[in-house]
Amino acid sequence: MSPDRSTIVSVRKIIHVDMDAFYASVEQRDNPQLRGKPVAVGGSAARGVVAAASYEARAFGVHSAMPSVTAKRKCPDLIFVPPRFDVYRQVSHQIREIFAEYTPLIEPLSLDEAYLDVTENLKGMEIATEIALEIRAKIKGATGLNASAGISYNKFLAKMASDLNKPNGQAVITPKNGPGFVEALPVKKFHGVGPATAERMQRHGIETGLDLKSKSLQFLQTHFGKSGAYFYGIARGIDERQVRADRIRKSVGAEDTFVEDIDDFDLAKAELRPLVEKVWRYCEAHDISAKTVTVKIKYSDFSQATRSRTVATAVPDSETILDVAEPLLASVFPFRRPVRLLGVTLSSLSSKESEHEPQLALEL
Repeated sequence: MSPDRSTIVSVRKIIHVDMDAFYASVEQRDNPQLRGKPVAVGGSAARGVVAAASYEARAFGVHSAMPSVTAKRKCPDLIFVPPRFDVYRQVSHQIREIFAEYTPLIEPLSLDEAYLDVTENLKGMEIATEIALEIRAKIKGATGLNASAGISYNKFLAKMASDLNKPNGQAVITPKNGPGFVEALPVKKFHGVGPATAERMQRHGIETGLDLKSKSLQFLQTHFGKSGAYFYGIARGIDERQVRADRIRKSVGAEDTFVEDIDDFDLAKAELRPLVEKVWRYCEAHDISAKTVTVKIKYSDFSQATRSRTVATAVPDSETILDVAEPLLASVFPFRRPVRLLGVTLSSLSSKESEHEPQLALEL
């Protein structure tokens, strides 16, 4: 019996395109003297943070969100370059225009990566791997930059596939080999599983996708809350999330769950900076301003508190956000329990270019 046509059509074709070391690669493209050298985009000052690192720098263990002093210690010859977000936005716009030649279903995750649903594409092309090859070639021709891509039948696996042959490569995970791929994958490499979650999984005997698959839905929901159903699905190669074009967010935030709980105020305060830097980079990259700063504190018993402040005018830089966030944290000290998680969220967002433009899509 021949396969049912509706079954064939229902298999989605998702591409995750991820630019290789985007900010650093733009700087190396525009300044030949930086090519082949370890480059970090960010501030070199004592309290600076690396926003992006070239592959030459990554070879020394330098990565984004690393304190600049640590990066310099790992790579003494590291060259720091200040970010040029106006240029990165221009290049990102070029890349989005290429995506739009193939599909209107584009979900940007940041300036340098996006999901594309090419199941029904504007070119009438049947093979998603060929679409990905074309897109990567057009990006190279238009911008001089390399992109990697992952192709699969859902977003989770497309994202995982885009890392398999980096840099300047692509990989496909088919419906046939998807479940087996996930079973063999260490959970610490799962997109969406951070170090603290991976450690919690390991305490429950979950080291691989196969271990995760062996746990019931009830078990995962009990121990991992709202994420439990998502983990249950991806352990089986299932991810029903749609590619959402023009996704609208009312806020942008970042949070970190600590491997060990914190009860010291100075240690907690120090953890605010990388969170602030992360959300501010998104604001700069997308030309977004914000007026409300919220600090979230989750305690060891999973109870939580939030403190917010709205300022009269949009915050101009990360130091101003930190100046608002630190007193908010101080307002709950002494902590009633050790702190297991801190988060920083910016809201009351608006475009710097025009208050009447649609809000930009953000995801951290």
